[in-house]
Amino acid sequence: MKTLSIDVRRAEPQDARDVSEVHRLAWNQAYAGIIPHKPLTEMLERRDEAWWRRAARGPSTLLVLDVAGTIAGYATIGLNRARALPQDGEIYEIYLRPEFQGIGLGRRLFGETRRLLKSLGCNGLVVWCLEDSEHATRFFRRHGGLDLAEGMEDFAGVHLRKIGFIWP
Repeated sequence: MKTLSIDVRRAEPQDARDVSEVHRLAWNQAYAGIIPHKPLTEMLERRDEAWWRRAARGPSTLLVLDVAGTIAGYATIGLNRARALPQDGEIYEIYLRPEFQGIGLGRRLFGETRRLLKSLGCNGLVVWCLEDSEHATRFFRRHGGLDLAEGMEDFAGVHLRKIGFIWP
């Protein structure tokens, strides 16, 4: 019998190509039809392999979900950027390749990000997502997030509502 390894670990610069691919696939699936085509395409082009290599060395923490040697997802975490909210930690991004969604791996990656933030002394957590992203809003509600904050995100003049989910 073969054992399948699933590990959440800090990204290394050599993961950049795979993280870039996860980002491209996940964002195309999540935001096509929500974010206008041109700004979405520009974002995907800007976040190429070199961008992710720098991110792996940057001030926020980049985690990867490694499933038997395949980077199936990633998350970026750090300190809460919304000064009006009392939570210390923030998950900036959390995404999986589409073929790895719906089998509990998102829950695993989300749980590990929460544990890491707590171990770093963060009290409370916020995650922002676009209101029209039904998959994301459903995921965060199902995992105990309280829809307590809102804001706007601008994509080339198109204003989209975002929701801040809070875990005290």
